[in-house]
Amino acid sequence: MLSNIGIPGLILILIIALIVFGPKKLPEIGKAAGQTLREFKKSTKELTSDVVEEFDEIKEEVKSLKK
Repeated sequence: MLSNIGIPGLILILIIALIVFGPKKLPEIGKAAGQTLREFKKSTKELTSDVVEEFDEIKEEVKSLKK
């Protein structure tokens, strides 16, 4: 989706954001977006590791039942 925007599109989006939010609010919005993405990534990693642990436990149980 974002690969079709290109450099001119990104510049246009930045200019519009600068006009709408102003130069003082833009860094705050960027910081908040960064923190949100960081939390989302952390939660995704935790969820993935939980699923992998559950899968490994079930795999070990199946191995022990086969013996």
